Amino acid sequence: MPVEEFVAGWISGALGLVLGHPFDTVKLLGFFKGMSFPIASIAMVNSVLFGVYSNTLLALTATSHRERRAQPPSYIHVFIAGCIGGFVQVYCLAPFDLIKVRLQNQTEPRARPPGSPPPRYRGPVHCAVSIFQEEGPRGLFRGAWALTLRDTPTMGIYFVTYEWLCRQSTRDGQDPSPARVLVAGGFAGIASWAVATPLDVIKSRLQMAGLKRGAYRGVLDCMVSSARQEGLGVFFRGLTINSARAFPVNAVTFLSYEYLLRSWG
Repeated sequence: MPVEEFVAGWISGALGLVLGHPFDTVKLLGFFKGMSFPIASIAMVNSVLFGVYSNTLLALTATSHRERRAQPPSYIHVFIAGCIGGFVQVYCLAPFDLIKVRLQNQTEPRARPPGSPPPRYRGPVHCAVSIFQEEGPRGLFRGAWALTLRDTPTMGIYFVTYEWLCRQSTRDGQDPSPARVLVAGGFAGIASWAVATPLDVIKSRLQMAGLKRGAYRGVLDCMVSSARQEGLGVFFRGLTINSARAFPVNAVTFLSYEYLLRSWG
């Protein structure tokens, strides 16, 4: 199994994160607060996504990354490989994503009124230990079903959009230019988030539900309850900030991934 795709995925994920972290923590006071935890977690998840995607395409088409411009895989193969990459990444991502959501939804110490209790969690490790002690091992995977429903088809759409845009703007057999990679990667990110946002809302609510026992009985109950109480618009809450974040993050992610592999190849 070629490992360079995993390494390139890790590095490109870290580079994309540097751009995306301020958007991802816009509700917090610190603009680049807590960079070490996201770099360690999201970069690893990106490594899994791109590594599994590329190796699945290798298994389906018998072509390496370097050969795929001359022998482009079908969009069906790209979609299948993206879905498999998305499915596998979920079970690496779920605990990290849960911790991130819990930390982001607690008030910063500087923003607390005088005399209020201290934050529930002191940091990522304390958050993980607390969840494990209070909710058991399964608590660390709270929201994983919604995450699976979000990421499995979304990652298929993500890679298909990127491949389609690159092929439409590049002559057969040639590598896309840096500008075309940036545009294709950016719009792939927007397309994936347009599909993912409704389930991202549900996923976040299920992850926070561990703090309120019995809040939801599952994915479907969360969807019905949210729509009944707040209307269908609730499922697109955050779409604007997600799209604003998605374009630069995924543009840089794909550009760095492609050019790392080309330089190594």
